[in-house]
Amino acid sequence: MALDLVVIYGSVRSDRQGIRFARYMVRRLEAAGHRVQLLDPLELTLPLLDRMYKEYAAGTAPAALEKIASIIKPADGFVIVSGEYNNGIPPALKNLLDHFLEEWFWRPSAIACYSTGSFGGVRAAMQLRACLAEMGMPSIPSILPVPKVQDAFAMDGTPVDAAAWTKRSGKFLAEFEWYVRALASERAKGTPY
Repeated sequence: MALDLVVIYGSVRSDRQGIRFARYMVRRLEAAGHRVQLLDPLELTLPLLDRMYKEYAAGTAPAALEKIASIIKPADGFVIVSGEYNNGIPPALKNLLDHFLEEWFWRPSAIACYSTGSFGGVRAAMQLRACLAEMGMPSIPSILPVPKVQDAFAMDGTPVDAAAWTKRSGKFLAEFEWYVRALASERAKGTPY
């Protein structure tokens, strides 16, 4: 069953390296037959959070928010690709996530984290777990960390060691797909509120 999935990337830095990993995740999900869209805050040029999307009268939200809403509302699940900034969540990612709330509800997320150093972004992943659960898109138990992301993928998302990354990401994505299908089945029956 093809799923509607969104890969959400979190950096707007000029020399960002994690976009490599985000592109890889898009490719892997598309190769599995899913419909995938990438949300990149650098391309969206979101304002800093003043009002959430739901706080605008219908049809009056900024164009970037309307575009994001049109992508996330029909989605079955979300892969969050996050770096680690000072042991935490990148501000552009947090800003993108915080503009919405109910639009995220009842769909799972998966955390794919990275760093240019040896820790692979895991400290940001732990903070993301709490945020994502609060926003109604709890993360799956596994994470997919990438240390030294600049050495693992080319700029277009091609892995340096394709066999290793196919194996590493395979279990993670299979788990994510299982949760996406399980929650989709339950959503079809209705939600608690």
